[in-house]
Amino acid sequence: MKSYVVGIDMGGTNTAFGIVDSRGNVLAKDSIRTNTHQSINHYIEELYNSLTALIAAQGLTGEIGGIGVGAPNANYFTGVIENAANLPWKGVVPFASLMEKQFGIPVKITNDANAAAIGEMTYGAARGVKDFIMITLGTGVGSGIVANGQLIYGNDGNAGELGHVIVRPNGRLCGCGRKGCLETYTSATGVAHTAREFLELQKADSLLRRIPMQEITSKDVYDAAIVGDKLSVEIFEYTGKILGEAFANFIAFSSPKMIVLFGGLTHAGDLILKPIKKAMEENLLRVFKGKVELVLSQLNEADAAILGASALGWEAAQ
Repeated sequence: MKSYVVGIDMGGTNTAFGIVDSRGNVLAKDSIRTNTHQSINHYIEELYNSLTALIAAQGLTGEIGGIGVGAPNANYFTGVIENAANLPWKGVVPFASLMEKQFGIPVKITNDANAAAIGEMTYGAARGVKDFIMITLGTGVGSGIVANGQLIYGNDGNAGELGHVIVRPNGRLCGCGRKGCLETYTSATGVAHTAREFLELQKADSLLRRIPMQEITSKDVYDAAIVGDKLSVEIFEYTGKILGEAFANFIAFSSPKMIVLFGGLTHAGDLILKPIKKAMEENLLRVFKGKVELVLSQLNEADAAILGASALGWEAAQ
């Protein structure tokens, strides 16, 4: 068996990938843009060129035994990506088979948030924890559910789509086609959407008014909030409240020891963590109050999903 695998973390905006050895060390990594490729074939071609160059630079050409991929709506059982809301390719994409054809190496895939959960369980804050929920707050909202030490895939491989639980009936239109999904309010794009709504509905002065409305990002909201912009602080409180309410519901069905938060939006720190925890505790069933930890990922943001995906690479290599 070869001593190296590749882990690939495909996000809606960027795709990060790395070479991992048998001890779980990420030897080298790089990334490409995801959302600039309207053609899946062009995307795979760029990924192939970038990854083979990285492998060659490490002197490991011919030494990669398998490739593991974490991607939105990736189905572990079938190897396809199904109707991913945040990817430029719609419908059903036979991603694993396309990758195997291009690379000539065995490939296994899973949901990107599931890959992050595997990485956290193996190397991070959830090491040794048998029951936890991983929530990824990035371009979208993903999740991985671990119960009794096992990642929950469900009957068809699509379990754990907590970002698409409806939290506001008839609310914002989601990329999945439904209305009011958690993702539409609490992803980075959801925060920017909230900012535009608040600016239109309120007359309060705000640093955000200096930015063209359609160009506002979640980082702009954060930058304004940390210097005391009241409207921006209110946006994070609103976002955190919705997350906390949702977490209280998630806890009711799996009774996790912890909820691990991962992704760009967690960089806001207490601006979002305090309202999440407050709303979560206020809405928990009494039997769960004070029992569930809310923690941040302990892994480097890119490495968590790369390492999780790499575990599938070892499985593919067998």
